[in-house]
Amino acid sequence: MCRSTRFTRFRIALRTALGFVTLGVGSSVCGAAAVALLLVLQGLPEDLGSRNLVFVLVAATYVGFAVIVGSLWTAFLHKRTAVWFAEGRRPDDAEAARALRLPAHMAMVSGILWLAGTLLLGGITPVLGSWMDALAVTLTIGAGGLLTVGLIHLAAEWVGRPILTAALEVVPPERATSESVRSRLVLTWGVASGVPLLGVLIVAAPPDLGHADDKASLIMLAIVGLVSGAVGTGLLARAVASPLNRLRIALDEVARGRTDVAVRVDDTSELGQLQVSVNSMVAGLRERDRMRDLFGRHVGDDVARHALEHGASLSGDVRAVTALFVDVVDSTALASRTPPEELVRKLNRLFASVVTAVDARGGLVNKFQGDAALCVFGAPTVLADAETSALSAARAIRDAVRSAGELDLGIGVASGLVFAGQLGTRSRLEYTVIGDAVNEAARLTEHAKKVPGRVLASDAVLVAGSSGEREHWSRYRKIRLRGRDAPTAAWTA
Repeated sequence: MCRSTRFTRFRIALRTALGFVTLGVGSSVCGAAAVALLLVLQGLPEDLGSRNLVFVLVAATYVGFAVIVGSLWTAFLHKRTAVWFAEGRRPDDAEAARALRLPAHMAMVSGILWLAGTLLLGGITPVLGSWMDALAVTLTIGAGGLLTVGLIHLAAEWVGRPILTAALEVVPPERATSESVRSRLVLTWGVASGVPLLGVLIVAAPPDLGHADDKASLIMLAIVGLVSGAVGTGLLARAVASPLNRLRIALDEVARGRTDVAVRVDDTSELGQLQVSVNSMVAGLRERDRMRDLFGRHVGDDVARHALEHGASLSGDVRAVTALFVDVVDSTALASRTPPEELVRKLNRLFASVVTAVDARGGLVNKFQGDAALCVFGAPTVLADAETSALSAARAIRDAVRSAGELDLGIGVASGLVFAGQLGTRSRLEYTVIGDAVNEAARLTEHAKKVPGRVLASDAVLVAGSSGEREHWSRYRKIRLRGRDAPTAAWTA
């Protein structure tokens, strides 16, 4: 990892540590101040009489002690959790799992300190006053602690997001021991409504806890509820809306055909599992497109599309096609005097000319056979004028190869009825065309190697071709093809 990246990660870790300490200290101080104000509004510790100063000193001392202990404890947790992040290395499973529990640990630290404060101050109040005063102090401090712990837990997930995101690369959301969206909603309800309304119930319901006017306390609780509700709801909205918005953007990109998108997994709840599922779906689509591309390169786009639409089956049909066969002249001697890698480069340049010419005219390069190629016009895609397309492609291939000056070849063109479809077994299929037209094109190619124009086409192809294309062709002569009794009238270009 480069120094700039390591420095960036160290700066993020430092900023996160300061954020955790600020969060812990700020929330505890604000919570303690709100509890103290509420106690004063309720007439406590004034009801303790001359001993109220002892209560105030004990409370102030404990708040200072709790702030110091909480800050040191939080710093220790963060250092133990995020040292791997600052070092710029990948965490192991234990370190990642510990990082994902950091918000819960933060809430636990705050909860322990608030519980200790509740027990301490609630325990000394009966000594300084009455049991009713002790009940009021215990309930007020306990409610303030619940509110503070809930807010710390929600805010800690936001502050520690960079570290949690890095940890989720090792421990996926389905293995993370964290709360769900439902538990977050329950926690937010407690912060926004549950605890403030509990405070209202404690103040308004008998017996009266304190001897002051309850109106000021109720106003105070309403303000606390509004503030805590706004903060808690905002944190929840950010935690839920941001991942969903990124998912929406990613899915929009996928809908437009992009498969190179990836969603950052930064949540341990069901939202994180949804992020993982979307990434898996996109990876599957990307692999499918790659396989379709490879499939198309091997069998042709039209055949690939036909197979994807109709499935793989041992089926086909008989149709009229025009076959074009290309073969290199004297390939055996060429292979003996040419290094294999150079021969392959020459053949690839030849086949590039074949593919370009055939594809441009709607045909299919059905297969490469060593130094030969079989091309089909009319299957699997039906062409309006397959004969003309094949004749034009034959001339284009011949001209391109001649201009390159590397190889000599022969081209035969014939038309007729053939079987076009899948051949083989269910475990290994090949799209092919079988029929007399294919054989005739191959036999014409043998004779075309000795013709000056290097191209021969059967009379049936020229008769069916367009008049404009026939102008480029002239009658050759009748030739006897191997395996045929009757001579075949041929044309050359």
